[in-house]
Amino acid sequence: MFRRTPSKGRQFVALFGFFAITFLTAAIGAVGSMNAPDFYSQLNLPGFAPPAWLFGPVWTILYAMMAFAAFLVWRKASWRDGDTALTLYLIQLLLNGLWSWIFFAWYSGMWAFLEIIVLWVFILLTTIAFWRHSRGAAVLMLPYLAWVTFAGVLTFSIWRLNPTVL
Repeated sequence: MFRRTPSKGRQFVALFGFFAITFLTAAIGAVGSMNAPDFYSQLNLPGFAPPAWLFGPVWTILYAMMAFAAFLVWRKASWRDGDTALTLYLIQLLLNGLWSWIFFAWYSGMWAFLEIIVLWVFILLTTIAFWRHSRGAAVLMLPYLAWVTFAGVLTFSIWRLNPTVL
């Protein structure tokens, strides 16, 4: 079915909305991880663990890419035709924000690891759903999927190296 491209004004509002909801999720996760720098520095870390300062810039870039990917899907398919893809996006966003709370606020390595597996599955499902509407959007999700894969391995390793803390 042919769909007219939304007006520039509508596109701007949608783009702003996707960035707002994505970075709001980041902010909610940041509240849960306010003690992350101190806590992270006290943990036994595997040799492949990145320095704490790297997480902020990486996540900022990934959140921007995710928001733009969601916008591309919306622009191509709208909420009506892209509802599955965009719903999956919102679910994985919720799971993303939750991880910081589980790990840094509630100190649960096991639950953080299990949750990141679920998050990874939803990112993969979102990426596949995005591909059906916009290949560019799906490609923008791949670095996020790769980083969460790495984060999952890191979460598991930190949990196993710190059994009395996590």
